[in-house]
Amino acid sequence: MEYNFFAMISRMKYIDRWALMRNTREENLCEHSLEVSIIAHALAVIGNTYYEKDLNAERAALIGLYHDASEIITGDMPTPVKYYNDAIKESFKMIEKTACYKLLNKLPDEMKPQYEPLFFRQSGDEYIWKLVKAADKLSALIKCMEETSVGNPEFSSAYESTKASVDKLAADLPEVERFLSDFLPAYGKNLDQLQYDR
Repeated sequence: MEYNFFAMISRMKYIDRWALMRNTREENLCEHSLEVSIIAHALAVIGNTYYEKDLNAERAALIGLYHDASEIITGDMPTPVKYYNDAIKESFKMIEKTACYKLLNKLPDEMKPQYEPLFFRQSGDEYIWKLVKAADKLSALIKCMEETSVGNPEFSSAYESTKASVDKLAADLPEVERFLSDFLPAYGKNLDQLQYDR
């Protein structure tokens, strides 16, 4: 029996993000998912290290890897469209849910229970999902920083709105606040600075 799940997941590299905007360097869903995974893992480690939490950092990383997998089927819906009003937002949530089930159904039945919690929130994982959402926003903020730092004004409004969203998340998630102060500034450094500074 043949199954298409992993071949479908590998198609993340063909889904471009920020489709309505002029990019100096295009970003695909595969790159974004890796970055979200890395940041989600970091946020969980920060929580465990500095805030005496008992978070499963590896689980955060895996959820981050698959957090946008539905876009393999739906494509990347631009934020102004996706969140235009509550009706569109709710309709798109249902479309994403259906796309996730469609992907999961490309696995053998015996493997589905291992993957379903990476696509759908489970009881006890609520905080991890909040960190993944924050990692997603941080990844978007980093993209905006990269674009504006090379003089692309196309991303200036996106930077402001994304920064406001991240700051709001930081008010409730100390891990995000710590990432912003300790790690985000380095994203503005050049290669020499990154290599020779701490």
